[in-house]
Amino acid sequence: MRIPICLLSLSLFLISCHPDNDLNTSLEELVTIDIALQSYFSEFETQGRARGLALDLSDYELTGDIAEIHEDNVAGVCYYSSNQPNQITIDRSFWDRASDDLREMVVFHELGHCVLGRGHREDSNNNGYCLSIMRSGTGTCATLYNEANRRYYLDELFLHED
Repeated sequence: MRIPICLLSLSLFLISCHPDNDLNTSLEELVTIDIALQSYFSEFETQGRARGLALDLSDYELTGDIAEIHEDNVAGVCYYSSNQPNQITIDRSFWDRASDDLREMVVFHELGHCVLGRGHREDSNNNGYCLSIMRSGTGTCATLYNEANRRYYLDELFLHED
């Protein structure tokens, strides 16, 4: 179990947000979500509602895809711009090797940017564990996202105010 935590803390992140200037996006592209991401998007809505947030992701014109991200150590991005708002991309290489928990954490992190407007939060506890899944990955804390800690991290994600 130590190896996945170490790998997570060393290799997972630079999760980021980027303005995207692609002017050739069609309306059809703005409402597509890769089938592999749909259950995570639905679970995000469910978890938000469980914490009192009336979330309907269809209101956000999100796109979600799994594709190669050509930046080192980047597991996911939330692109934003006036012509291509709320485009989430999860790195294909990351996706292919990640556990379900890790996939959920990264998808929820990106939805935290695109839907909740959350920025990065780098603080950690005395043991060196990140206090939020909204960490950028450039700091030294390790995210311990698993079944035992999931509720804490989701409460922080949906209920913390930046």
